[in-house]
Amino acid sequence: MEQERIDRERLARQLAFSLEIDKEKLVLRQTRLSNMGRRENDAEHAWHMTVMAYLLREYANEEIDVARTMIMTLTHDLVEIYAGDTYAYADADAREVEAREGAAADRLFSLLPDDQAEELRGIWEEFERNDTPEARFAHAMDNVQPMMLNDANDGWGWRSHDVARSAPASRNAITRMGSQVLADYIDERLDANVDAGNLRAD
Repeated sequence: MEQERIDRERLARQLAFSLEIDKEKLVLRQTRLSNMGRRENDAEHAWHMTVMAYLLREYANEEIDVARTMIMTLTHDLVEIYAGDTYAYADADAREVEAREGAAADRLFSLLPDDQAEELRGIWEEFERNDTPEARFAHAMDNVQPMMLNDANDGWGWRSHDVARSAPASRNAITRMGSQVLADYIDERLDANVDAGNLRAD
C-alpha cells in the first residue's frame, strides 16, 4: 500500500510537469516560420532543432551522445515558460537574464520527482555551461535553426530589426565550437544575405 502511494505521487508530479511544459507553446520567438507566416513558438523551435540534431550529427566536431543531445535541445528553453524569450540580438543584461532563468529553473524543475528534477536541471545547466560535446553541438543547432529560417524568409527577422552581419557572426563563433562544417555554412549564408540587402554590412 505504501509503495502504491509513492508511485501515485511520483506519477502525479510527472504529469504535473508534463502539463506545465505545454505552456512552452505560448512563448513566441522573433523568428517566423519558413513560409513567412506567423512567429514560431519555443516548442516548435525545440522540436525543429532536435530533429536537426539527429540528422546533422555527423557534422559534430566531436563524437556525441545523440540521445543526450536531443533531450538537451528539447529542454533547453523550457525555463522561458516563466523567464520569457530574450531576443538573440537584444541589448540585454546577461547577469539579469541568467538570474531570471535560474529562478525559472528552480520553479519549473521542482515540479518533478527529485531524481528527475536533478537529472533535467543538470542537463539544462550543462547546456548553459556549453562545456561538453553534447552542449556544444546543441548550441550549434540553436544557432543554425533560426539562421536557416531567417535565410528562407529573405532575412525578414534581420531586416525588421536592422541587424548587422556582425551580430549573427558573433553567435556563429559558438556554432564553430560544436560544428565547423555548419559554422562555415552559416558564414556563407550570412555573406549572401549581406549581398541581398537582408543584413547590414559591418
